[in-house]
Amino acid sequence: MTAPQKSAPGFVDRKQVARRFSRVAVNYDQADFLAREIDQRMLERLDLVSLQPQRIVDLGCSRGASLAQLAMRYPAAQQIGVDLSPTMLQAAHPSVSGWRRWLGRAQPAFLPILADAAYLPLKSQSTALVWSNLLLHWLDHPVPALAEAHRVLEVGGLLMFSTLGPDTLKELRAAFGDGQTHTQRFADLHDLGDMLVGCGFADPVMDMEVITLTYPDVPSLLAELRAAGSACAMQSRSRGLAGRQVYTRFVQAYEQARVDGRLPATFEVIYGHAWKAAPKTLPDGRAIVRFDLPGAPGKGRSIG
Repeated sequence: MTAPQKSAPGFVDRKQVARRFSRVAVNYDQADFLAREIDQRMLERLDLVSLQPQRIVDLGCSRGASLAQLAMRYPAAQQIGVDLSPTMLQAAHPSVSGWRRWLGRAQPAFLPILADAAYLPLKSQSTALVWSNLLLHWLDHPVPALAEAHRVLEVGGLLMFSTLGPDTLKELRAAFGDGQTHTQRFADLHDLGDMLVGCGFADPVMDMEVITLTYPDVPSLLAELRAAGSACAMQSRSRGLAGRQVYTRFVQAYEQARVDGRLPATFEVIYGHAWKAAPKTLPDGRAIVRFDLPGAPGKGRSIG
């Protein structure tokens, strides 16, 4: 299934995002170690919730590594992978199926969907778990994707996501020091919490940690970012190659951050999860009032 494409310009060059991730898809499993580490930390957070989903939607599924892990936890769940890169989706199905065969369990239907997370071609209230690992900073704004996640979740369903915060790659930005756009635009933890509430989610839980990777030199850092599809894709980025003098100044400035012989790269990782609660109003705006019937404990009706 393919979502209708929106042509309105935005802050993020979504075509460039799709091109870059398609370009690295074949070898992505050799470069996505940070995503997989964050994946594991998200999975650990699932230990704290009670959930047995019949359907899971992974927004920004790439090659399906998250779905493969979720299949081990929820073997009966149908899995839907949504991504903007057709090449990533083509590589996702064998990965998910392989885990099923290894587990010796029948393979539930896996549905790859080429779509933007902000425009999901899925029915409302059709899934119990929406999962998204490191997607939101590749979107113009998190709210449309969060609103879509809320729409497709059934009442009592869970959204769990990770994204990168404003301190991500701060050393790289400081080394350029030219006020130009060199990284994605990253949302703040508190703003994301407010967005969840604004989209109708209940009881959002937000937390953050800093992961610092180190490199022997600047070319190694830049090569790893490119291999993971993580180069800047903002519309305001420079479209040409940096001149030799600009690049030399950048490297020299980054060298000033060297600690114990290594160059640091900071990643501020934000985690969030929230539940879809029962609606308090009808679509026409009338309030829903719930009351218990006499003689029928635990039973109730809703009226508008």
